[in-house]
Amino acid sequence: MSARPISRTLRRLVLVGLLAAPVALADVPGSTDLDYLPRFARAEIVDYRVQEGAERIYPQSAIRRISGRLRVDGEIAAVGRLSVRTYELPAGHSSAEAFAQARRTLLAGGAQALHWCEGRECGGSSLWANNVFGNARLYGPDEQQAYLLLQLAAPRQDTLLALYAITRGNRRSYLHVETLEAAQPLGNHLPNAETLLRQLKDTGVLELGGVPAEPADPWLALLARALRLDTGLRVLLGGPTAADWREALIARGTQAARLESAPGETAGLHVEWLR
Repeated sequence: MSARPISRTLRRLVLVGLLAAPVALADVPGSTDLDYLPRFARAEIVDYRVQEGAERIYPQSAIRRISGRLRVDGEIAAVGRLSVRTYELPAGHSSAEAFAQARRTLLAGGAQALHWCEGRECGGSSLWANNVFGNARLYGPDEQQAYLLLQLAAPRQDTLLALYAITRGNRRSYLHVETLEAAQPLGNHLPNAETLLRQLKDTGVLELGGVPAEPADPWLALLARALRLDTGLRVLLGGPTAADWREALIARGTQAARLESAPGETAGLHVEWLR
């Protein structure tokens, strides 16, 4: 998909951040952790704010500047209750540690990863810090950043959660957590192919409960794209209609030797990396 100019909503994010400027105190009084995301050990909340009726948009791709204009390939927008927390991590611990712990906790709780990038593939850290999150504290070396956008599981399915981790040049590390509880139903959003493949390689297995029983787009196209990103990857498909999904993926160009299938009773599609 070709890059497009970033939306008016995203351009307004910096203004939103300035109007609702973060409080900068050591463990902000009145701030609390999310009940489904435990705090990294000995981390302190240094920025905290809550805003009702916030308009927010989160990139679902790298963010970059082309000819002076910000560009993204995908984005998800919502309006609702915005909750922002920035944690400073204890000395000796990297942002990558806190990011991995938070990611695993959220995915284990059933959240759907929508976009996951790390390092330079995310784009410029200055763009994330200033133009997406409106928090200059989050600016650091591009190779030391990570971003994950998720849609939470029921009963919080109308909540987006964004994680951004950075280790600055001064070795201070931060984990930034935003939740947007949408005022209107979010509907079902799909991950991009890169995120699906990264998640499969990280955990070794995907449990895709949202796929239809019979192979169909957009899930079929998404899985085919993910498998094309690594043509050496072999997977086992499991579920009531796993054999049908295997044949449909072969029809979409995936080599038959890369796909195995096994019947199963659990609804949805089980995808396991055969190493």
